Amino acid sequence: MADDALSLGRAAYERRAWAAAYAHLTDADDGGLSPEDLNRRATAAYLLGRNEESFAIRERAYNDSLECGDTRYAARTAFWLWFSLLIAGDRARAGGWYLCARDAVAHGDEDCVERGMIKLPEALMAMFGGNAEASAPVFEEVIAIGDRFHDPDVTTLGRLGRGQSLLALGRAREGIALLDQAMLAVTADTVSPVMSGLVYCSVIDTCHENFDLRRAREWTQALASWCEGQPDLVPFRGQCMVHRAQLARLQGAWDAALDEADRACRALAEPAHPALGEAWYEKGELHRLRGDFTAAEDAYRQASQCGREPQPGLAQLRLHQGRLDASAAAIRRVAVEHQERAQRLRVLTAYAEIALAVDDIGTAGAAADELEAIAAEVEAPFLGALVAYIRGAVALAGGDARRAIGPLRDAATRWHDLEAPYDAARARVLVGAACRDLGDTDGGELEWDAAQAVFATLGAGPDLERLDDLRRGRAPAAGGLTGREVEVLGLLAAGKTNREIAGELSISDRTVARHVSNIFVKIGVQTRAAATAYAFTHDLV
Repeated sequence: MADDALSLGRAAYERRAWAAAYAHLTDADDGGLSPEDLNRRATAAYLLGRNEESFAIRERAYNDSLECGDTRYAARTAFWLWFSLLIAGDRARAGGWYLCARDAVAHGDEDCVERGMIKLPEALMAMFGGNAEASAPVFEEVIAIGDRFHDPDVTTLGRLGRGQSLLALGRAREGIALLDQAMLAVTADTVSPVMSGLVYCSVIDTCHENFDLRRAREWTQALASWCEGQPDLVPFRGQCMVHRAQLARLQGAWDAALDEADRACRALAEPAHPALGEAWYEKGELHRLRGDFTAAEDAYRQASQCGREPQPGLAQLRLHQGRLDASAAAIRRVAVEHQERAQRLRVLTAYAEIALAVDDIGTAGAAADELEAIAAEVEAPFLGALVAYIRGAVALAGGDARRAIGPLRDAATRWHDLEAPYDAARARVLVGAACRDLGDTDGGELEWDAAQAVFATLGAGPDLERLDDLRRGRAPAAGGLTGREVEVLGLLAAGKTNREIAGELSISDRTVARHVSNIFVKIGVQTRAAATAYAFTHDLV
């Protein structure tokens, strides 16, 4: 009977039916399973979300290997314990199992693939510690060992690590080529399932960090298919949802993006996964873009509590709230603190836009220079469009519409080709402003009409209001209030209810509630009476 269960368990494992593999291997486990079969059972348990049970089973495999004198297999098992615990965020126990793996390999003198395995933690610690220069050659050694012993897991993880190290060192072309090689091994199904999930998520994260939309789209779709082909799979599904949310936001599917981010927050919450902070940050970005500033602030706070830096999104939120000093101070701090290349890409974009908002054209220009230098290495079309947009925005802010219009038009075209409608619409707003400055009123109106249609479809309320103010030639009022917010405040001060305000302005009750909430935050009040007093004091009624 146990032999039948073992055969069924092995077969289910090979076809990646994890629930069946776990059930059959558990039935077969009468204390006599080999270390190899124990590791199969442990892997199935891990991929079903039974983390602690998986670690306990793999520990048995390690002890059994030591008892029978197979120190190499013990080292391999200890390596997988280190690897799984590290993914789960348990660095203390992971460090202990790294030492076990190292000690097991030290018992033998022979050259073996396990010696490559124990180099990986050393290289990763150097890379995550900010010393990519030290990690890159160690990863190269790991690749050589993996190739020599024909171990695709070791080779692939070595390529992933070396690729990320080279990217951090500014050697983007070489780094991206190695990441592509790692992904080819995954899509060819030559690496183990846990390794596949890790490589998928790591490469997609890197693509997003480098604004490589084409690769992010391609690998996110591949990850989704990989997850769908394993219905029992629990790990990586939450991360897959985060990636899909990020991609959907960039492609203008904001409802779908918010749904995916919500699902990711739930899927990653119990037990708390390292990617949970990124899920909350993505929710913050979506709420900010739609003008729900209270929900955005709460999401950024949740991201921070989960260990994810809430910047630059929070600084951009402060800008939208009219809190210019807080916005500028936050982004300056982040720009000083975050020097690693991938982090700086996002920081520099926000830094330039916030600097322009506070009329610091010199700082915005310097940020554009640094962004352009990085973009020259990465060669990602989305990033090229971003550089063109910032260049054009700086020129326009400096009063040189003639020099601004070319880069802005280039940015709009590139983003349109990349199916990034929100970014293309933002570029068209500035193209329209440049047209107006050059005397082409009709051309400017056409650009603004096109941008307005996109913003309305997406529900990008703050952008719609800024565009309306631009068309009317209105500067922000006291407290940084937009023209629409001034209208809402005036009606509120006249004693109108939210429903009455909605009817008078032909907008929804929900939109009025959002405006009222944002007005309270911007002018620093908590009641309608205080808001009314503010309106009269500042001649807004």
